[in-house]
Amino acid sequence: MNYTASNVLIDNLSRGRSAVLDWLEIAGFGLLTVVLAQLRIPLPFTPVPVTGQTFAVLLAGVLLGARRGFLSQVAYLGLGAAGLPVFAGGSLVGATAGYLWSFPVATFLLGWMVERGAVRRTWSLVGALLVADACILATGVLWLKFLTAISLRQALLLGFAPFWAGEILKISLLALVLPSLMRRSQRTSPQPS
Repeated sequence: MNYTASNVLIDNLSRGRSAVLDWLEIAGFGLLTVVLAQLRIPLPFTPVPVTGQTFAVLLAGVLLGARRGFLSQVAYLGLGAAGLPVFAGGSLVGATAGYLWSFPVATFLLGWMVERGAVRRTWSLVGALLVADACILATGVLWLKFLTAISLRQALLLGFAPFWAGEILKISLLALVLPSLMRRSQRTSPQPS
């Protein structure tokens, strides 16, 4: 059997894959999103707080790939839908719902691009991260516009403008670290015997 390195980082860290390992990774990233949602800074002029959730979403897409990343965010939303206090002060129907509902889609989209090699080069990863992050922000802004019946300009001021610098920081951090980790993991990944 020929060994082919995966473009998904987590696949290069162990010799074999199993359903149990997949589900542990999915649950782990769902819980990471819960933890980073608790890093919450409310802003007095918008119903949308600054949180660490989008970092977890982007990390899940890059590290787990499309399917597992998607499921990790569905698990996160499921915990909130079950009534657990996992969201950063919002709900699946409140002002931040647009952002929340986009998490599985953005993670799947990013994971799909990573599986096709976006993580191999810094600039291709930056592009993939920007697309996924734009998905989250655009969905959040549109939801905020329609829920609160404000203009698109107002929705952009409340749902995008306060967050773009933080999102660029998250994207930069991931883009600087992950391509080199990927190259290292592929050089040192266990070879089947």
